[in-house]
Amino acid sequence: MPSFVGAIDNGTTSSRFLIFDENGNLVIGHQLEYRQIFSQSGWVEQDPMDILGSVISCIEGALRKFKLQGNDARNLKGIGITNQRETTVVWDRNTGKPLHNAIVWSDTRTQDIVKKLAGPDEGGADALRDICGLPITTYFSAVKLRWLLENSTEVKEAHDNGSLMFGTVDSWLIYNLTGGKEGGVHVTDVTNASRTMLMDIKTLQWSDRCLDFFGIKAEILPEIKPSSTLFGKMNHVELNEIKDVPIAGCLGDQHAALVGQHCFQAGEAKNTYGTGCFMVFNTGTEPIPSKNGLLTTVGYQFEGEPAVYALEGSIAVAGSAVKWLRDSMGVIKSAEDINGLAESVKDNGGVVFVTAFSGLFAPYWRPDVRGCILGISQHTTKGHLARATLEATCFQTRAILDAMNADSGKPLKLLRVDGGLSNSDICMQMQADILGIDVVRPQMRESTALGAATAAAIYLGIGIWEGGFKAFAERSRNSTESLQTFAPEVSEKARDDQYSLWQRAIEKCLSWDV
Repeated sequence: MPSFVGAIDNGTTSSRFLIFDENGNLVIGHQLEYRQIFSQSGWVEQDPMDILGSVISCIEGALRKFKLQGNDARNLKGIGITNQRETTVVWDRNTGKPLHNAIVWSDTRTQDIVKKLAGPDEGGADALRDICGLPITTYFSAVKLRWLLENSTEVKEAHDNGSLMFGTVDSWLIYNLTGGKEGGVHVTDVTNASRTMLMDIKTLQWSDRCLDFFGIKAEILPEIKPSSTLFGKMNHVELNEIKDVPIAGCLGDQHAALVGQHCFQAGEAKNTYGTGCFMVFNTGTEPIPSKNGLLTTVGYQFEGEPAVYALEGSIAVAGSAVKWLRDSMGVIKSAEDINGLAESVKDNGGVVFVTAFSGLFAPYWRPDVRGCILGISQHTTKGHLARATLEATCFQTRAILDAMNADSGKPLKLLRVDGGLSNSDICMQMQADILGIDVVRPQMRESTALGAATAAAIYLGIGIWEGGFKAFAERSRNSTESLQTFAPEVSEKARDDQYSLWQRAIEKCLSWDV
């Protein structure tokens, strides 16, 4: 009988469960959006039970479709998990219930804590960078957990009495899917752990120095494992038909996309255009400290293999800017409408949109900045605004690429892309024009889910992944996968003039005092 592998893909605004066959082809999937909570300016929360419920519903929905195709759920041999990173979940060890809403990665409520912890007396924003590879900023989990300890009596009491459990979304899901308070396992993988500011990226263990810095007890943390190993077995009352199916892969979403795009060689990079936008550059088995505002992170680790490191540039707002045009401004009725609107004008008409809804991430690291639209005139149309919205992500990607080239010393010649916004031909052509290099889009664009499935399937030896990581990585180098290439179509002068206008807009935005 054929074997299949599933992938739980929890994103910032929706969850999905996708099933792949033993050749890596997508068979079926199911997706559900879930509630986002914006109770105050800069606050972004989710109900952990909504996250869990959406995942369970997606698994049930995908399995229904799977069986209608004539397949047997018993042929699902393994599951991988990929998730929104840095989002912080706390729950009670005794009840298994959340103690607070999850604080999402893009939440900026911790600005005052960051100012205090990153002050000159504490060593500045880079006080822990030599250990964890990250600057002290609102982005990462440790400062969110610190805020919870300072602002939630229930969380602080649980921390003090030993009943608190902390994790990123992967840990919360695995705990519940393997039994919850009735024996659920408390684990994470190296990629998610590397986004907390609490892990030593060289030893791949929790750092005593970082824990002391943030005032966090080690007992509340999950066990760190490689990205491809046995995390536990499915044991949830609502999912009995896949009981005991092994969860054998786990990666943060951007790391999963790195695997899904087969970026297994040092010097290869991918860019994922989702709610945010994230460029990840494989640097090999040694971490490279960034001198240009990037993050040093763990790319992935397969069991029995050394960890592979990466440089990352993170953009807080990408697809969420399109959603803002749709939901908040009513400029478009569906996300896809932005393409036709952007194509209705030949250029941006001098309009530049700095989409700093949650501050600016790499390479600027200014959580206090807010968005601005510059260059509006009486001739500005919806088309100009649509085009400027797409260009905003492309310009920020250029800033990140310049930083990566400076850090690595090896200019990138090709960028692999995936994620929802990569489906836009006009956006990808803009990206190639602004970067001045080829932008390559695979035919199978579910790179994040495929990466999670790959991690599980390699550990379990399923189908094309049989033989282990090294064998699969070698085969992927000789792949004949269908790719679409967007080549630059503008002159170097036109490219530089465009980017110069963006840099001027950034300067204006950075000087705006709110």
